[in-house]
Amino acid sequence: MNHIHSENKLLEKEAKYCSYGDTVHYADTPKIFAGCEGSFLFDHADTPYLDLQMWYSAANLGYRNKRIEKVLKKQIETMPQVASQYLHSSKIELAESICTYNEKTFGSEGRVHFNVGGSQAVEDSLKLVRNYCNGKSLMFAFEGGYHGRTLGASEITSSYRYRRRYGNFGNRAQFIPFPYCFRCPYKKDRETCGLYCIKQFERLFETEYYALYDPKADECEYAAFYIECIQGTGGYVVPPEGYFKELKRILDQHNVLLVDDEVQMGFFCTGKLWGIENFGVNPDVVVFGKALTNGMNPLSGLWAKEEMINPEVFPPGSTHSTFSSNPLGTSVALEVMRILQETDYEAKVKTAGSYFLEGLRELKSRYKIIGDVDGLGLALRVEICKEDGFTPDQAMMDRIENEGQKGDIVVDGKRYGLILDIGGYYKNVITIAPSLDITKSETDLAIRLLDEILERVTKK
Repeated sequence: MNHIHSENKLLEKEAKYCSYGDTVHYADTPKIFAGCEGSFLFDHADTPYLDLQMWYSAANLGYRNKRIEKVLKKQIETMPQVASQYLHSSKIELAESICTYNEKTFGSEGRVHFNVGGSQAVEDSLKLVRNYCNGKSLMFAFEGGYHGRTLGASEITSSYRYRRRYGNFGNRAQFIPFPYCFRCPYKKDRETCGLYCIKQFERLFETEYYALYDPKADECEYAAFYIECIQGTGGYVVPPEGYFKELKRILDQHNVLLVDDEVQMGFFCTGKLWGIENFGVNPDVVVFGKALTNGMNPLSGLWAKEEMINPEVFPPGSTHSTFSSNPLGTSVALEVMRILQETDYEAKVKTAGSYFLEGLRELKSRYKIIGDVDGLGLALRVEICKEDGFTPDQAMMDRIENEGQKGDIVVDGKRYGLILDIGGYYKNVITIAPSLDITKSETDLAIRLLDEILERVTKK
């Protein structure tokens, strides 16, 4: 029981010395972990917790990936530090890897700019877009969209909660309803609506009196539309087929850029390197982070078309961070890109995701509180509702998460915990993003653990 005493002491110190400004204290009693391996976290009692969110999809290749650790150790022993105003080989080779892939995939030459976190890369993209669009500062973004909590990024993140106490910085985005078919804001049916939602967006360009377009000058007041092709924090909402193609057609027609935020969905979470590839659309800018280094180093970046980011348009000093393109991060990220290229993750994720989704659908057939399950690749969602199967039930979702963190679920004579992430407009969605290498037996374990938790909470 010494570990319990030790944890209690640590929690007392945390309560006194640590800021509550992060998300740790969303839980009544914050969880302390002591180790990790593959798809599991371990507490001080060495109880394994199957992690179905993998550090918000940052550790796509599993915790303590041996190849990545080996590269990191080698870099530490050779050149762990160098100021970002100087060059090193892994920065150049990593940029080349991303650019050559994007040129092949999107048909456009481009360049990469690195930073240290997803929000920071979004901030850089805002600079890039404003600069290219002659200072236009207005953006479109989606209801339910999440692009970060720094000052600029919070302006295009739909939650007012992230802005309320700090005021507005620059210009708040115009938020457009996302095609969230399970909770369609227009009360339409997915099978018969004919993409009614995109027609409502297109309508805004019909006349100058809808406040954003001047047909005489053929100019839109908005510079870009920031999207997540599958909403992350919004609840892993998957759009209907054809939506993004229609959106891109409208944007191109009115010279509005498409900025694709891949911070959560990038690096094969959806079965493609970039989630947007699933929808047949070529973006103007791609923002990425998290799984770029498998969570082993805070490194992010953006790719943009050559005409937006070439040195004549975006010269030296346009933006800068001391730790951007640091050699520990770029060397690890380069190895991540090699691993992703060596394995057919497109097929692997498709197979694993289909198997997982089948298990979730079976649970839905037995539990009335599951209103919706959906997914693309290994980006999966389970929407928790009242017994009517539709009314959001945040309280029940909280109970489900807390049950998983107790670490007392017995399967085949062994104790387990389950790590779940909560998302959704009403904080009632289990957002699932397991390791890309999750095994069939681990998926079976996940379904059994979820089944046990659902049995507990529906009996109380």
